[in-house]
Amino acid sequence: MADGDAFDRTHANREKANVALSSLLAAILLTALKLVVGIATQSLGILSEAAHSALDLLAAGVTFWAVKVSGRPPDRQFTYGHGKFENLSALFETALLLVTCVWIVYESVRRLFFKEPVQVDANMWAFLVILLSMVVDFSRSRALTKYSLKYHSQALEADALHFSTDIWSSAVVLLGLVGVLLAKKLELPWLSGADTVAALGVAAIIIWISLRLGKKSVDDLLDRIPAGLQAKVADAAAQVAGVLEVTKVRMRQSGADVFADVTLSVAHSTSFEKAHDIADQAAAAVRAMLPRADVVVHAEPRTQPDEELTTTVRVLAARHGMGAHGVRIFNEEGLRWVELHLEVNGLLSLEEAHRQASEFERELHATVPGLARVVSHLEPVGDAIATVRAEPAGQAEVRKALAEFLRTSRLPLSPHNVVVQSVAGELQVSFHCRLDAATSMTDAHALTVKLEEHLRAKVPKLGRVVIHVEPFKGGAA
Repeated sequence: MADGDAFDRTHANREKANVALSSLLAAILLTALKLVVGIATQSLGILSEAAHSALDLLAAGVTFWAVKVSGRPPDRQFTYGHGKFENLSALFETALLLVTCVWIVYESVRRLFFKEPVQVDANMWAFLVILLSMVVDFSRSRALTKYSLKYHSQALEADALHFSTDIWSSAVVLLGLVGVLLAKKLELPWLSGADTVAALGVAAIIIWISLRLGKKSVDDLLDRIPAGLQAKVADAAAQVAGVLEVTKVRMRQSGADVFADVTLSVAHSTSFEKAHDIADQAAAAVRAMLPRADVVVHAEPRTQPDEELTTTVRVLAARHGMGAHGVRIFNEEGLRWVELHLEVNGLLSLEEAHRQASEFERELHATVPGLARVVSHLEPVGDAIATVRAEPAGQAEVRKALAEFLRTSRLPLSPHNVVVQSVAGELQVSFHCRLDAATSMTDAHALTVKLEEHLRAKVPKLGRVVIHVEPFKGGAA
């Protein structure tokens, strides 16, 4: 993380903590005023507001704590950071609000149906404390909403919801006090219970907001994401040049931070460096849409239906740590086979190099179904690529030259699988031969060069020669 990012995060944490602290102090003031006036006037509406504010005070304290904790950087126990503490505090506030509702509803029903009417003193102090509460609630709600949107803080959002619901619930209580006052002035007994009915109105408002807030908190704790967001992330990554398909998108939110894991596919022939660059561009595209997102992109190679066989050969060879050149693809009577040169580490023994080549050939057969055979010529270092139609040709001259070389060199080469083709007026030869497993690749290649030179000297119009050497131990291949 750059120093500028660290400074911004520190500044954000400080601003969030300051606005949470100011809300905590406001909650202390309002709770004390409502409690004193509610007891003095015997107004259940004001007392219910006092209870509401008392729990708001507790909630504001929890919010202040959650904001402080959520600002801590990731550690060994919380590898995604501490943002979930904000979601947890919002859920806790929801529970507190619902507990408040239980008491308000219980006391309201008791006053309306099972208890002697309580004389509410709707005096000036009752009206003043409610009006003051509405002014403070409006101020705090605006400040909390501003910073909750600025820093995507669910804890501040929950606190803002608390203060905004307080405005409406205070308005309901104010109407109740007006009803009580009118009942006395106009001698309308049916308005005497307006304060208690207002308390039930407060409870209804709190329940509605609490359920909204609770659902959002639970969704975030369970890593539920908004509908359509996953598709938007996938679309942003898919727009990057070189991305064939976005195959998987997983997302989660921790407080204000969003984490996105994106898996995409790139062409099989894409180099590692290019694939890394594509992944970086895809991550940047997602962050452009979600500025606070922590994005991890995984790029997977995929063979395209129209990818040329020669490209597949080169890619698979590179995957096995070898270079491929001189690739020839032969087609005859519906059969297709491949001959090529494989560049291997010159320090390898023949046995090690052959094992490496055999693994490559097995994967090539698995990747290209229907491939009749693969003949690879191993050489310690790394040309034209072509698809050739071959026709069978006489093998007598080639076999005669091979036998002559074996007699003069007296080396246990054991040539086999000899194939001779006539291509464009010249002979092309491929065959396998065995050498001692401990032979170095340099010596093995030097021997095949001598054998190829001998064949060219003895066989007229000899073109391409591919010699596949393989190790044997104790006479067994």
